[in-house]
Amino acid sequence: MMPIHPFEDSNGDTLHEECGVFGAIGAPDASTVTALGLHALQHRGQEAAGICSFDGAEFYSRRGLGHVAENFSTQEALAELPGTMAAGHVRYSTTGGSGLRNVQPLYAELAAGGFAVAHNGNFSNAQTLRDELVAKGAIFHSTSDTEVIIHLVATSRYPTTIDRLIDALRLVEGAYALIVLTPEGLIACRDPLGIRPLQMGKLGDSTVFASETVAFDVIGAEFVRQVQPGEIVRVDFDGNIDSLHPFGNRKARPCIFEHVYFSRPDSIFDGRSVYAARKAIGEQLAIESPVDADLVVPVPDSGVPAAIGYAQQSGVPFELGIIRSHYVGRTFIQPSDSARHSGVKRKHNANRHLVEGKRIVLIDDSIVRGTTSLKIVEMMREAGAKEVHFRVASPPTAHSCFYGVDTPERSKLLAARMEIEPMREFIKADSLAFVSIDGLYRAVGGATRDGKCPQFCDACFTGDYPTSLTDLEKRTSQEAQLSFPVHKVA
Repeated sequence: MMPIHPFEDSNGDTLHEECGVFGAIGAPDASTVTALGLHALQHRGQEAAGICSFDGAEFYSRRGLGHVAENFSTQEALAELPGTMAAGHVRYSTTGGSGLRNVQPLYAELAAGGFAVAHNGNFSNAQTLRDELVAKGAIFHSTSDTEVIIHLVATSRYPTTIDRLIDALRLVEGAYALIVLTPEGLIACRDPLGIRPLQMGKLGDSTVFASETVAFDVIGAEFVRQVQPGEIVRVDFDGNIDSLHPFGNRKARPCIFEHVYFSRPDSIFDGRSVYAARKAIGEQLAIESPVDADLVVPVPDSGVPAAIGYAQQSGVPFELGIIRSHYVGRTFIQPSDSARHSGVKRKHNANRHLVEGKRIVLIDDSIVRGTTSLKIVEMMREAGAKEVHFRVASPPTAHSCFYGVDTPERSKLLAARMEIEPMREFIKADSLAFVSIDGLYRAVGGATRDGKCPQFCDACFTGDYPTSLTDLEKRTSQEAQLSFPVHKVA
C-alpha cells in the first residue's frame, strides 16, 4: 500500500517494505488476536497501525499513528473493537503519504453494507484508475491507492460483493495482498503473480491470515498454507472456506527481497526458512567473493544471518564488530541528510576492542543510496580497522520498485549511477562485491535465474518488471512531451 504518488523521493537509504496485514474470523476476541499478530509484523511498518472489527451488526475502527503498542496495548482500546472478525494493518509511508487519513484498514459504507480493506502492495495503475473515477464523480478521502479498490467495488454492476471485488481486481495491475471484511465474512486474496506474501493459519476454530508466518507463532496458531497467487479465499461466520481462482494460472513471481531483507528471519516464505535462505546467501557470497580477513562483521540486524553463512563458508571468525542500539528511531524517518547521517552513529556503534587493527569483512543486505554504507565504513576506520571489505547479500539495486516497496527514484540509486569500482570509491571500502543474481537464485531457490521465466520478482536488480507500469509509462510520456522543444511555424 503506497501513496497515490509513488514517484516521490522518501529520503531513505534502505529498502523498506510498505506494510503488513493480519485478519481473523471466528475468534471470540478477534481484535486482541489481530493486535498480537500486528506486533509480530511491526517490522513491516512502523509509522501507523489500525484495526477494524465486526460484531455481526456493526463495524468498528481504531487507527493511529505510531507503533502497535502505542495504539492497542490496553484493554480499553481493544474493548472499542468488539466482534469475532477483525482485520489489522501496519504501515510505513513515503513522503506526502503520512497522516491519519491514509492509515488502514480503510472503511466505507457501500450499498451492500460495510466494507473494510487492508492492503499490502501497490497498484501500478492506481493514478490512472483514480483519474478515471474522479472524472466520473468519485470523491476520494485519502491519497492511498487502496481507496481505488473501494470505489471500483462500489461502482461495479455485479450483484454480489465477491463478484464486485473480482471485477475490481481485474482492473488493477501490480501487487497486492488484501484482507477484506464484509457483513458476510472475511475475504483474503493475493495478486495473480503472488508478488506480495499472504499466509493462512488456524487458531482453534478460527481462521487467520497474515503477511508472515511469524505472526502465527506469536498468537499460537497453526500454519496451514500460503494463499496461492491469484487465489481468493472466502471464510464465512460458520467457518466455511471457499477457494476461488478467477484470474487463471500464471507462473508465480514472489518478491525475492522477502528472502533478502523484508521478512523476519523466523518466518517461512515460499516454503523455505528465511533464516536458512539468508545464511545460504552469505555462503554463496563467500564462494563468489572471498577475501583475506580477520573478522566477518554484520551490519545489524539485517546482515547477521548472511554474515554467519559467510563466516562458516569462509572459515573467517564471525564477531559482532558493530553494536546496534534498539532504542533509536529508524534513520530513514529523519527529514534531512545531516539528521539522517547523525542517526547512523546513534543507531550503530563500532566495537573498537574487536575491530582495532583488524581486516574486516562487513556484510549488509543491500546498498541503496550508499550514504549509510559510507558512514559505516568510516565508523569502522575511525575505530581502527586496518582494512574494510564490503560484501552485499543481494545484487546491485539499480531499479525502483513499483510493487509496494519504498525505493528512491532511480536517479538516486547508487547502482543506477555507478559501476562497482566507483561505488567502492564512493563508500571508501578497500573492496566491494555483491552476490550475483544467479548466486542469489541458487541460495533461495536451488536454481539459477531463467531469464525467460524467472522464479521471483527481481525487478529491483534486473529491471525485469513482471507487470505493466501504466502510471510510470504515462508520467514518462508526459515528461517527454513537456521537454520536447516546440517550434512555431511563421
